[in-house]
Amino acid sequence: MTLKRCFPPVVDAGTRILVLGSLPGEASLAQSQYYAHRQNQFWRLTGEVLGEDLVHMDYAARLQTLLAHHVGLWDVVAQAKREGSLDSNIRGHAGNDLAGLVESLPKLEVIAFNGGTAGRIGMKALAQHGDRHRIIRLPSSSPAHTLAYAEKLRAWQQLGVWLS
Repeated sequence: MTLKRCFPPVVDAGTRILVLGSLPGEASLAQSQYYAHRQNQFWRLTGEVLGEDLVHMDYAARLQTLLAHHVGLWDVVAQAKREGSLDSNIRGHAGNDLAGLVESLPKLEVIAFNGGTAGRIGMKALAQHGDRHRIIRLPSSSPAHTLAYAEKLRAWQQLGVWLS
């Protein structure tokens, strides 16, 4: 199995919503970009929530647009062994310092987990922060999670409450 590592967090002092995934998949790692697999629905879902066409922006513009809307990104897993991209194949993971990041974001209101694995690992890491921030578990944007897009979008639209 190959050791995979996450990317740095995309946050700033204005981050109010932090979306946490599990660990970048093969396409993302190959392109050094969050949610790079063309069938991953993250940019489409988030774009609809923000009212922005993130899908057709270049990667740098996507990240800047997220930050302009006070949305940050990171992953719960710092590194792990994994064959392929499926979360179910993650082995021997080391977690990111989620508590440290959360403490460094003075305006953070919401922590949203993108998928079940991110939620399970992240909730353990943030056990003492759940009472200070709203926690939302979102259906995974991954193409491996076969929930209908409309149902995913309905869940992801919860994030709109915290947008300015």
